[in-house]
Amino acid sequence: MKWLWKLFKFGLTLAVLGVLAGAIAVGAAYYYLEPGLPPIDNLRDVRLQVPLKVLSRDGQLIAEFGEKRRNPLDYEQIPQRMVQAFLSAEDANFFDHPGVDYRGLLRAGVQLALTGKKRQGGSTITMQVARNFYLSSQKTFTRKISEIFLALRIENELSKEEILELYLNKIYLGHRAYGVGAAARVYYGKSVDELDLAQTAMIAGLPKAPSSFNPLTNPPRAVERRNYVLGRMRELGYISASEHDDAVAQPISASRYAPEIEVEAPYVAEMVRSEMFERFDEEAYTGGYTVYTTIDGRYQEAANTGVRNALDDYSERHGYYGAEERLEPLPQGNDALDAALADRPTVGLLLPAIVTRVDEKSAVAYLGEGREAEIGWDQMSWARPFKTSDLVGAAPKKAADILQPGDVIRVREVKVKPGKDSKDKQEVSAWRLAQVPRAAGALLALAPEDGAVRALVGGYDFYQSKFNRVTQAYRQPGSGFKAFIYSAALENGFTPASLINDAPVVFDDPSLEGAWRPENASGKFFGPTRLREALTKSRNLVSIRLLRSMGVDNALTHIARFGFNPDELPHNLSLALGSASVTPWQMAKGYAILANGGYRVEPYLIERIEQDGEGVIFKAEPATVCDSCAEGTERDAEGRPVAPRVIDARNRYLMYSMMQDVIRRGTATAARKLGRSDIAGKTGTTNDQRDAWFNGFNQHLIANAWIGFDDNSKLGRGEYGGKAALPAWMDFMRVALDGMPEEEPQMPAGIVTVRIDARTGVPTSSSGSNSMYEIFRAENVPTATAGSGSGGSSAATPAPALDLF
Repeated sequence: MKWLWKLFKFGLTLAVLGVLAGAIAVGAAYYYLEPGLPPIDNLRDVRLQVPLKVLSRDGQLIAEFGEKRRNPLDYEQIPQRMVQAFLSAEDANFFDHPGVDYRGLLRAGVQLALTGKKRQGGSTITMQVARNFYLSSQKTFTRKISEIFLALRIENELSKEEILELYLNKIYLGHRAYGVGAAARVYYGKSVDELDLAQTAMIAGLPKAPSSFNPLTNPPRAVERRNYVLGRMRELGYISASEHDDAVAQPISASRYAPEIEVEAPYVAEMVRSEMFERFDEEAYTGGYTVYTTIDGRYQEAANTGVRNALDDYSERHGYYGAEERLEPLPQGNDALDAALADRPTVGLLLPAIVTRVDEKSAVAYLGEGREAEIGWDQMSWARPFKTSDLVGAAPKKAADILQPGDVIRVREVKVKPGKDSKDKQEVSAWRLAQVPRAAGALLALAPEDGAVRALVGGYDFYQSKFNRVTQAYRQPGSGFKAFIYSAALENGFTPASLINDAPVVFDDPSLEGAWRPENASGKFFGPTRLREALTKSRNLVSIRLLRSMGVDNALTHIARFGFNPDELPHNLSLALGSASVTPWQMAKGYAILANGGYRVEPYLIERIEQDGEGVIFKAEPATVCDSCAEGTERDAEGRPVAPRVIDARNRYLMYSMMQDVIRRGTATAARKLGRSDIAGKTGTTNDQRDAWFNGFNQHLIANAWIGFDDNSKLGRGEYGGKAALPAWMDFMRVALDGMPEEEPQMPAGIVTVRIDARTGVPTSSSGSNSMYEIFRAENVPTATAGSGSGGSSAATPAPALDLF
């Protein structure tokens, strides 16, 4: 038996030597690799790559920017069932081992010795954390050993729960989803706590091979992997046999979910993205920034609706452009029809469709995915053929005059009143023939007390045209600019009752390149006209004579107070008709002064910026109106910067009053349907109806709407601001003013009310039909008096020379 004893001693010696050699090898490896191992003391404060989020003021999602989808979660927010699923799939002994599964590594080593092939396995969750945060995914012995050492370090520094939190937020799960929070959103459109067992197991099966086991790209293998995870959960006692069987029987319910946009404001999103990139460069898309904008979700939705309705209505008024394309022959079967529609995106709310049948007074169109739309005669009879912006063809008599099978068209869903015989009085849905508008539009709304942007629409559809007409389109404002001209006139001593002659005139002005013969929009002349009446009816010739009387330079000096650069404005009489080139942004800024009592505020869009782990890193400090603050005060009682007063309170009050009359009895009387006494505004139309505007406000909100062609084409005969743009403003204000107190401005000190003769503008003692009350600055009340019924006038107090001829 001596040989057995010798054999035992030899084996024991070899084992000891092997252990010593192994220890020496491990020590040598650690000594060699340790200088290159990264420190792990920052793991607790690790900043994951989180996309940029843009939110409304109340936290609704507007947009998300960044290649990686990630929704970081605290460990307490991760359901226990999700943790159990990942442990079952990846590391069943996680809570028991020290960061390294030696048995797993031994199995992988034996496999390598027997086959000569490296086998995947032996990596614990902690080792995966080490690899994902610090090392490359390259499969080498050096990296594996480094991974082991780092895992041991991590286990020494962090709790098991902290390690799991890092892992479940960092792991790549396919389709740009990083972490379980993002995966739940990407594949199921849910939060992690809303997932069922089968969905949870599906996500837990992804780390091994996010593409091969993906439910969207490889459903059969994804089901196999899911069922494997469910089987392991049953073996480990996490779920019962019945729970396992029910989950295994579930079909795949995954689909590709984009971030759920709650507020449609893509032009706003792009403005914010550009600003964030300017501030933070590429880190803007990965740094975990959340931008809270000043946008009000309810206002924004109303603005979108207003612009689209106005452009759809304009488009229909000018006739049907015809089908986008005619498919010959008509594709047969839903699959062929779906293929024909595949590359045609929705524009605004206009869906692409293919006409499949045309009857006498109706048509049927295929919408895709087996859906059809029946278009009744009431919803297509508008489609007279488009000829020019001023001309349409004959009215159609039957559906075939408009549509043919195979036509690729657009339809939109509308609400209509039920038929006369219907007992149901509620509006019902119908499909209406539509077309992508060729004209463009924009709408901007501000809170005048501090300039906060409450709604912004830069066009009909951002994905059709990214050109932001609110900030980038320099257009002539037309008569909308008269508000600033008339404010300048009041500052130069004119009054709402001042008379200016509305009569033909010819100007030979070198700066206007020859003789200029301006006209009123109506082509008529009305003789001596009070300024209130001239602004209300938008009399061009009065505005021109008014500007000439006060002087262009005087006017420009005053207009600069509204935020316009005089160097960028015309220095001639065409300024009176709005010949400058301005953006809706600039116009809204100017009108905010008329709305808020005479204070200049700067429009702003970003309320605050937050960063994951850092909290608020930026907060806007807009200059804010403070009526109670003494002149020169820099900060109000709440510490906010005080907006400077730029026009006298009395000037603003007079302008507000005159512009209320624009709605009450002037060029914007359609707005009376809103039923508000506190709204004021001014229409604007440029030569040949190339631009249509409405700028309107009350004391708490100012909004402007613009309609026109990007190439400056004519809108067409009759397309004035009150017809083309005002409806968009009204659709917006109808929603925005709902619940807002009706509050007219208080009369400031130094304003008096005087009875005047409406024909002459001078005070009168008569109470006859020609008399009316007018408001004046106390020092500008005319002293001339018209006798009872005389209609005459005599010398007045010193005042500007009135341009009566």
